[in-house]
Amino acid sequence: MAMALKEQVVDGIAILALKGKLLGGRETDELHRKLRQLQQRDMNKIILDLRQVKRLNSSGLAALMVARANLRNAGGDLKLLNVEGEVRSLFMITKLITIFETFDSVERAMKSF
Repeated sequence: MAMALKEQVVDGIAILALKGKLLGGRETDELHRKLRQLQQRDMNKIILDLRQVKRLNSSGLAALMVARANLRNAGGDLKLLNVEGEVRSLFMITKLITIFETFDSVERAMKSF
């Protein structure tokens, strides 16, 4: 199953709800393509809602790291929303939870920019 992306823009901040698995290959290509499109529209503040991402591996984590670096280089940032379950465990094990800002509400994530 391909990953589904749902985009919403609120006050100049793009909120992307991801659904499916982020395991590299087509899924990460899809995410990178979407992020590039947003940056071409001068949208460098992005929140990724991971509530419906059930599986994530090292390729998925690498894609998130690259996305964060690209956005920060462009003067923006990447915040994560609803990092739960197995996905949260992976962030804890890899210590990436200390690198990414994570939130449990859209409002808090938006205020953090």
